[in-house]
Amino acid sequence: MKLHIASLLLLTAASGAASASPADIARDHDAILAMQGEYTVDFAFDETVLLKPGYERAPAMRSGGNEVVIVVEDTPQRIVLQHLLVDEKSGHVTKHWRQDWVYEAPNRFEFTADQTWLVRAIPAPVNQGAWTQCVYEVSDAPRYCGTGKWSYDNNVPTWTSDLSWRPLPRREYTKRSDYNALAVVNRHTLTPNGWTHEQFNTKVQRNADGSQVEIAREFGFNDYIKTTEVDFSPAIAYWKGTSGFWAQVRQRWDGFLGKAPGVHLKTKLDGMAMIIPLFEQAEAVKDGAAVDTARIDAVFKQYVEPAAVK
Repeated sequence: MKLHIASLLLLTAASGAASASPADIARDHDAILAMQGEYTVDFAFDETVLLKPGYERAPAMRSGGNEVVIVVEDTPQRIVLQHLLVDEKSGHVTKHWRQDWVYEAPNRFEFTADQTWLVRAIPAPVNQGAWTQCVYEVSDAPRYCGTGKWSYDNNVPTWTSDLSWRPLPRREYTKRSDYNALAVVNRHTLTPNGWTHEQFNTKVQRNADGSQVEIAREFGFNDYIKTTEVDFSPAIAYWKGTSGFWAQVRQRWDGFLGKAPGVHLKTKLDGMAMIIPLFEQAEAVKDGAAVDTARIDAVFKQYVEPAAVK
């Protein structure tokens, strides 16, 4: 697919063709691990460059929340971080997104069509010395992956991805029908107060005949600021009570996303057909019920299938 986003390509890491040294890998590992912790988070999204004739800039979007990032897996070349939202007043916990990091991952999933992700090999020039970050929905369904190297210029740890595709973000599911994909470069930076996630997005309408229309560019800025003022104990308790259940869910997704061809979801864009029954099962487990693998299998059987390769 052609991506007419030349300015974004300047952000991708292109230097170096050799794998990193053990010391460099360890430094990268520690940078990723530093994203764990307790945060107040500000989310901001602004359309910048308007690309389609007659298109009017959408209103800026602002939101925020309290989020704890928990380490689920930690090995020298693989880290899994789970995000959990906590409502400060009620203590209600929402399982949020998940990010997996793998050093020189052999492959990754890529959003290729509506509700379809294909597993593809990562080209060696992109992959050598690089970490692949894959991001997952609240149900652990796939969202997007990106591959890039960490840099430490001026002692600022920063990871910048290559250009990749992702589906519409949840914030736009019910509001937009004029585009169906985002072309994205992501950048994570550690700061003295926490870390940031910058998104360089281009909103694109991809058509069945292979053509595409770029609608607008957007800059997203998520600011994770360390806090000691929020009680995250409900989130810690939720994860302690449900981590075994969600491990079973991840295992089933890995069966589709760990190798080609990939996965197709038989749900609407919002994914609620899967989210609701999985969240209900997790809540029952938290309250003392045993993990019912048959019920998990039933959800996957109804809504998940291998991707068809054309």
